[in-house]
Amino acid sequence: MSIELRPIGFVRTDVRELPRHWSVSDVGGTLVIDEEYSEGLRDIRAGQRIVVIFHFHRSPGFSPELLRQTSGETGRETGVFDTCSPVRPNPLGMSVLEVLGVRGASIDVKRLDMLDGTPVLDIKPHVEITSG
Repeated sequence: MSIELRPIGFVRTDVRELPRHWSVSDVGGTLVIDEEYSEGLRDIRAGQRIVVIFHFHRSPGFSPELLRQTSGETGRETGVFDTCSPVRPNPLGMSVLEVLGVRGASIDVKRLDMLDGTPVLDIKPHVEITSG
């Protein structure tokens, strides 16, 4: 089986030092989406949260010895699928970002944990689950 993904846009930010996870980030930036997809952004609004799926384009290659990794935050060794490490069998990341505004095919966001130039693969609405 072969799976091909194509970026729909790229992250732009001036910040060089980023938090390791979106949940502890206040970093702002812009998702610059290819014009051909701009109609798909039409209902995204300021204040909304979006889930951004992206490619860890600077991640080193993966090998079986990396199935267990040591967390930089806790120092605890854990399986790769219990971490947010960019070193993974498929270098995909996911962040929940707050929308500050939409300008044409650009989405201004905060809570970035992605480097400038990171390829954006998809955007989805963030849906809160309520019990009851």
